[in-house]
Amino acid sequence: MDNVMEGMLETYLFETNDLLDRLDEMLVADEKEGEMSTDDVNEIFRIMHTIKGSSAMMEFTSISVIAHKMEDLFFFIRDKGIDSLDATEKRDLFNLLFRSEDNLRSEMAKVENGEPLEENVDALSKIIVDFLAQLSSGAKKPAESASDEPASGGDAPAEAAGAEAPAANNVDLVNAQLSGLPDDKDASTFIHIFLEEGVGMENLRAFMIVNAVKECEIDFRFYPEDMEHNSDCTQQIIDNGFFMAFNTPEDCEKALSVLQSQGHIRSYEVQDAVAAAEPPAPAPAPAPAEAAPAPAPAAQAEAPAPAAPAEAAPAAAASSKAPAKKSAPVKQSLISVNLQKLDSLMDLVGEIVITESMVTSSPVLKMLPQESFDTFNKSARQLRKLTDDLQDISMSLRMVPISGIFQKMNRIVRDMKQKLNKDVRLTIIGEETEVDKTIIDSIQDPIMHIVRNSMDHGIEETKEERIAAGKDPQGELILSASHTSSEVVISISDDGYGMDADKLLDKAEAKGILTKPKSAYTPKEALGLILLPGFSTNQTVTEYSGRGVGMDVVKKNVEAVGGAVKIDSELGKGTTITLKIPLTMAIVDGMKVTVGKSIFTIPIANISQSFKVNRDEIILDETGHEMIERMGDFYPVIRLNRFYNIPSDYNDEDIEEGIFIWVEAGDKSCVLYADDLIGEQQVVVKPLPVYFNDYDLKNVGISGCTILGDGNISIILDVAGIHSAAIDNT
Repeated sequence: MDNVMEGMLETYLFETNDLLDRLDEMLVADEKEGEMSTDDVNEIFRIMHTIKGSSAMMEFTSISVIAHKMEDLFFFIRDKGIDSLDATEKRDLFNLLFRSEDNLRSEMAKVENGEPLEENVDALSKIIVDFLAQLSSGAKKPAESASDEPASGGDAPAEAAGAEAPAANNVDLVNAQLSGLPDDKDASTFIHIFLEEGVGMENLRAFMIVNAVKECEIDFRFYPEDMEHNSDCTQQIIDNGFFMAFNTPEDCEKALSVLQSQGHIRSYEVQDAVAAAEPPAPAPAPAPAEAAPAPAPAAQAEAPAPAAPAEAAPAAAASSKAPAKKSAPVKQSLISVNLQKLDSLMDLVGEIVITESMVTSSPVLKMLPQESFDTFNKSARQLRKLTDDLQDISMSLRMVPISGIFQKMNRIVRDMKQKLNKDVRLTIIGEETEVDKTIIDSIQDPIMHIVRNSMDHGIEETKEERIAAGKDPQGELILSASHTSSEVVISISDDGYGMDADKLLDKAEAKGILTKPKSAYTPKEALGLILLPGFSTNQTVTEYSGRGVGMDVVKKNVEAVGGAVKIDSELGKGTTITLKIPLTMAIVDGMKVTVGKSIFTIPIANISQSFKVNRDEIILDETGHEMIERMGDFYPVIRLNRFYNIPSDYNDEDIEEGIFIWVEAGDKSCVLYADDLIGEQQVVVKPLPVYFNDYDLKNVGISGCTILGDGNISIILDVAGIHSAAIDNT
């Protein structure tokens, strides 16, 4: 595949998936209301029309066919009005829409994976056609012409067409008059539109804009007229834009308000038509001085305006002058960027951070005179500010709202409500919270699995059970997200059965996965058992859960991006599962510590406190492990020199000389002991070489490495991994 086709495919995938996401969000919201607005009907028609056209151009026939059938269906519904459907027909319409959307998504997944598309979509096509026939059976049979019109490109209803269609040779007319306006004698005003450079498929994109204006029942013509089907006019649109012609300035104003919400528009300009039909026009010489203005753009008509009294200005001139000052819509400030380019940008910023650190910590600086050293420090501070700003901007480019994931949960809840016959509402809080794009992709499946678990056996089976328990007959599932300075907190809560810690312990004992007596487990530890591989409390296997896999994979995926899972539950009240996810994993603030001649970096987000202690503050538990008291609780002490078998600068008896660091990761806390504390530094996280994967370093508390200012390598510690290896597995 050449670069041009590859770029077109990327654009197609991005835009089509975005349209399907909008469709899904709209359908879920409308089904909750039990009603679909006229605006939504028009929007669905536009979505299907766009998918049909772009898929046909890419020769993805199965996608184009289904989108075309749905477009026909919504052409009919738009024409007759959504209110012409009864409640049963609306319910069937929603089910058909969801089924069609699933089919389109399935085919899109095949396109993304390079798999062959379905060759036969007759079954679903027939269902759509039969449903359309059912709706139109009581009408006067306008459905035949309605279903044929979109296929031939005549998408506008008769009442929206207004005047007669322009002649078929308008493309030639425009080509002959590239520097002027189309030959449309009925037009009083034109809008001249230019698309963004390099968007691809310019003729179809121009027609999509035209079609959006048509939907508002505005009387106008467009040039080139056959832009939808004539790919030869693509270059013409690239070079010279395209035109919309209006009979009245009022129609032009309405169209301008629509254009402000359209994509891929670089600029547009309002232009007056030729005033050839006006009586004073035949006078050749004096006409320019006192007759109506010549065919000039509205911007040029501003010069004589100040000489005339304000109250004498014609309304038409005022309306044409104002739009001419409009710039491109604000929406055009948004562009899509390949994630690999953002990764490269982040890597480059990381190298700049490392290089800046190396320069400012160079030992050569100590040889400079004091005045020169002060000047250098002043410049270095300015460089650090600029570096920090560049880093913040590059990181923000990767941040996307978590609403994309949350909205997909709407669909899962909707489908499971129907299959499980449960009445559950989904409440979403904080969907505008932003997370790194890479992390978003990693946590989508864990959140989906938790939602399915909550729906399947978290919420009570029947309304009667809930009423008997003194609860609202309708269950509630709450998805919420918020962020602190360093992490995003996502919680999935239900008001269902809750979990019984004793039953969990009994189940774990029966499976032989307890590592200590049942009586030694706290309630929180008992709840944590569901995160172990192969643990499940479901007695039966369902489509959604009960196979003994899932929650351990949730834990693994979340921890793979540096996060942690926490479970809280109260029997009879419900369960809350909390995911704590780092905002980004590329650049972190870390605290450097030494152990012998080795330097380790501990993420600041994991550090609660650092302190020194006397020997008498250290106590031993019943197994001989060292413990220390902090704020009323006792925490295990992990000596990094012993844990990693590194010679320390101090003997074991010289514990007062070292430094203790109280660290936390999720619900795990411990105190690390190191030789010395160097200080805080922003570090760039570098992955370890691939050949280290065989040693499973993540499970011994090593998450990566970083390059320090002096060129040395520092190991970045994973607190959760250290706790698991040193405490949980002992």
